[in-house]
Amino acid sequence: MLEPITNTLHGVINITWPMVLISCVVIASLRISYLIKNKKKFVIYKELLSLAFLIYIMCLFQVVTFQDDVSWSSNNFIPFKEILRYNMGSRLFFKNVVGNMVMFLPYGFFVSYYLDDKKLLVPFILTAITSISIETVQLVIGRVFDVDDIILNMLGGTIGFYIYHIVDMFGDKFPKVLKNEWFLNILSILLLGVVILVVLF
Repeated sequence: MLEPITNTLHGVINITWPMVLISCVVIASLRISYLIKNKKKFVIYKELLSLAFLIYIMCLFQVVTFQDDVSWSSNNFIPFKEILRYNMGSRLFFKNVVGNMVMFLPYGFFVSYYLDDKKLLVPFILTAITSISIETVQLVIGRVFDVDDIILNMLGGTIGFYIYHIVDMFGDKFPKVLKNEWFLNILSILLLGVVILVVLF
C-alpha cells in the first residue's frame, strides 16, 4: 500500500544524494570548525538532528520541483476537490493524499523541536507559509497549484507537532540512562547507520 510513497522516496534519494553528500561535508566541516574555534561543546545527537533537518529540506525541494508529467492534472483552488476524487486505499490515494501528509510530518516535528513551544499556532502558521510558498513555486515553474496539497501539508505538519510533544512528554518518564548524552549520541549514530543502509539497499 505504501509502495507509491517508498518509490517516490527512493527516486528522490537517487537524484539528490550527490547534492546531499557534498552539502553535508561542507556544512559539517564549517560547523565543526566553528565549534572548535569558539570552544563550544560538540553534542553529537544535536548536530546530527540539525543535519537531518538539512537533508530533509533538500529532499523536500527535490520533491516539489521535480519536473514530472502533470499533463493529466490541472490547478485546483477548490478545497477538498482532489482529496474526495481518490478512492480510499487506491494507489493514487496513498501517493497524493497520504504522501502529502507524510511529507510534512518531519517539518512539524523539526519546527516544534527548534521552537520548543507547546502551542500549535506558530508551527501551524510556519507550515502554512511553507506549503503555500511551495504551491506558488510549482505554479510558476509549470507544475500545478493544488489547495488540497496545502490542507494535507498542514495536517501532516500538525501531526508532526503532536508527535514531537508526545515524545517530549513521555521522555520525562524515561529512565535517566536513556536521557544521558552518551546514550543519545550512540542511538543517533546507530539510527544514522540504519538510514544509510536503507538508502543504499
